[in-house]
Amino acid sequence: MPGRHRHLRSSGLVASVAAVAVLAVAGGGWAGYRQLSADECPALVPLKVAAAGEIAPAITAAADSWTRDGTCVTVTVTAVDPTVMAAAVGRQHGISLVNGGTRQQDTQADIWVPDSSTWLQRLASEAPGFKPAMLGSIAESPLVLALPPTSALSASTGGANARTGKWKALVQRIATDKSLRPATADPERDATGLAGLLVIAGVAGSDAAGAKLKVGAMRALSANRAGNRSALLESFSGEGGVDLAPLSEADLIAYNRERPSASLAAIYPPTSVMLDYPYAVMPGIDPQKAAAAATLRTALSTGIFAGQLARAGIRAPDGSAGAGFVAPAGAPATIPPAATVDPKAITQLLGSWTAITQPGRMLAVFDVSGSMKAKVPTAGGLTRAEVTQGVARQGLGLLDDRWSVGNWTFSTNMKDKQPWIENVPISLCGTHRAELEAAIGRIRPKPDGDTGLYDTALAAYERIKQGWQPGVSNSVVIYTDGQNDNPGGLTIDELVARMTKLRDPKKPVRMIIIGMGTAIDRKELEAITRAAGSGGVFIATDPATIGEIFLEAIASRKGA
Repeated sequence: MPGRHRHLRSSGLVASVAAVAVLAVAGGGWAGYRQLSADECPALVPLKVAAAGEIAPAITAAADSWTRDGTCVTVTVTAVDPTVMAAAVGRQHGISLVNGGTRQQDTQADIWVPDSSTWLQRLASEAPGFKPAMLGSIAESPLVLALPPTSALSASTGGANARTGKWKALVQRIATDKSLRPATADPERDATGLAGLLVIAGVAGSDAAGAKLKVGAMRALSANRAGNRSALLESFSGEGGVDLAPLSEADLIAYNRERPSASLAAIYPPTSVMLDYPYAVMPGIDPQKAAAAATLRTALSTGIFAGQLARAGIRAPDGSAGAGFVAPAGAPATIPPAATVDPKAITQLLGSWTAITQPGRMLAVFDVSGSMKAKVPTAGGLTRAEVTQGVARQGLGLLDDRWSVGNWTFSTNMKDKQPWIENVPISLCGTHRAELEAAIGRIRPKPDGDTGLYDTALAAYERIKQGWQPGVSNSVVIYTDGQNDNPGGLTIDELVARMTKLRDPKKPVRMIIIGMGTAIDRKELEAITRAAGSGGVFIATDPATIGEIFLEAIASRKGA
């Protein structure tokens, strides 16, 4: 029959089958199917599915069976790295979701099945215009920590599965034991790396000690990070291999199948974090394709699909395992439901990871106008300035010694008519950390000071542009709680004109403005960041939350 063909290749698994049915269209939509002979199909509806490589063969088999039973649909399933697909979708919406390049591949699809919903959450956060139709999870694979037989941890982690106390001790050891070589796939580019950070953050806790433990564990993992899962898996072999790394259960099963003499052991976390393989119908497809996509989704709950999943070491979406599934040694009898993942937790973790792993050049500019004396009830009565000091200290603690940071404060008439002063010039953290820490103590409100925002923003932009460095993020981060109030200073139109003239697309400077409280004029701040050409505005209506907002700003790929 014309069009009936199947190709199975690692670069693109394809199932394209011309089938037998008719589309009954009512009111512009798809009304349903009824069985006919192939010759009676008025037209074939082509569906293109982009799926994570490990699940693509199972989707292929189910689609083949579905179309063979009689539908006027052709289904083409292509294995696409979720990183590649997410980067492509991001580019369509003007954002750089992942750092570094991705290989060229056809990413046009009507349906996307990535390995994790976290890709979709990140895109929704950065690109609100991206709104696929979500039709649930079609499979799952829980996160595990994988240990090779030679790991220094192998003899000391018995019973760590699902026991929070032992897990906290394990995370503490990851953070502090210099003899260990923990590793991870880059969480910005790989869902298992991100899932590993979510588990560690949950185990560490949210108090000050937990935050310190989390950062220590992330630093340790980053020392041996790999660009992707394949590279990470290779790092388990050979002399000096890694001792531990977060992987999916399916990764570990596939690895052990290929290398039975060097099988990895699996430790299961106390709370389940999953690769959940969401079924996303991409926005903008026509009603016939959308309806066909919904019907294909139903076909992915059959025994054929479950059997194919089991052979790939992947579980059904309820955590059950089909016939032929070979669980790793020590796997729990049942997998508890996945923990709910807060999208904000994702952005904050990625912000921390960015600060820890990617060197940058940043000028931090702090508002010290009189209104910064206002107390913040939700922060135990600390003033806005004191809350800002705490955030500045935490932020500096995240940055490794490769970062260069400067510290300014601004109000009005800080140095004659100049509204800002330089406390520390842009300096390498490795040699000036103590000086930068001391400068944070100078974030003290000027009792009668107003807000010379426009002149300060322009001066800071000029300063970071003067010493612009390739290969790192060059950024200005301004903390402010009010609108510009600086008689005789720049107007907003003058600022925008001058900053626009200074802008050089070949030397981008990110202008990040973190607003506190309710006296902020978002439109005013957005005019500044648009003139800079890169960056964004982030508002903490409750000043107590500016620490979270700072991490979201660092993680943001808008204008990156």
